[in-house]
Amino acid sequence: MTQATATKVPTLPDAQTVTQVEHYTDRLFSFRCTRPATLRFRSGEFVMIGLMGDPDPKTGKQKPLLRAYSIASPSWDEELEFYSIKVPDGPLTSRLQHITPGDQIILRPKPVGTLVHDALLPGKRIWFFATGTGFAPFASLLREPQTYEDYDEIIITHTCREAGELTYGRNIIESLKEDELLNEVIGDGFWKKIKYYPTTTREQSDKMGRITDLMRSGEVYSDLGVDPLRPETDRAMICGNLAFNLELKDMLEEYGLEEGANSKPAQYVVEKAFLD
Repeated sequence: MTQATATKVPTLPDAQTVTQVEHYTDRLFSFRCTRPATLRFRSGEFVMIGLMGDPDPKTGKQKPLLRAYSIASPSWDEELEFYSIKVPDGPLTSRLQHITPGDQIILRPKPVGTLVHDALLPGKRIWFFATGTGFAPFASLLREPQTYEDYDEIIITHTCREAGELTYGRNIIESLKEDELLNEVIGDGFWKKIKYYPTTTREQSDKMGRITDLMRSGEVYSDLGVDPLRPETDRAMICGNLAFNLELKDMLEEYGLEEGANSKPAQYVVEKAFLD
């Protein structure tokens, strides 16, 4: 982990200064940056961030390279945190993966998104279903006191190809133990509320398999000691690659859950902005 030793004066439009960078694998990293004083967002939302591209050969002008990124830090955090994949030939991530503390990124402070508490009806148990960097919005929601006030039980599943790709999520889960705000709000019953279920699909780990397959077989329910999802009690949020989102969306509707939105809350929501 690298800490910033100095803060540069922002010069780019909507510029924010990188304060911390951590690399987990050759494909994944996270970083933190300053937060605009005027930025207000709900935990689970995303913003557009990026860097300036190369000058146009004809005009010499630069255009920003922007991409939707979930804010991984909770709404109360003084800084912003992001979790990113590295794509060697990606227009943005091929550059973004090389940022260091003191560098600047562009941040368009207009948060939006469906993975927010306002889009769900009240329930007793919430499921966070993530693959890869889809863990990011749940890193925000897991550190949001409202999550624990609204639900008796929180289940977070995270499926990746390799064990090392689970590191960021596992670190977030472990950090909850030391979160003074959450422990103050929830008290002694805090850890009774959380169930963490990481799985891998390629590299050997304690639990192998796609979460959808483990749900169909009933293994996930027996492992966690919980009942299958029911629309009367369960709520869910989905964030992962497109195929995963669509497959799990169909499964939840087979369970009887209906998709919600900010304008019409229901039993589950799915992120539609990206991912992986």
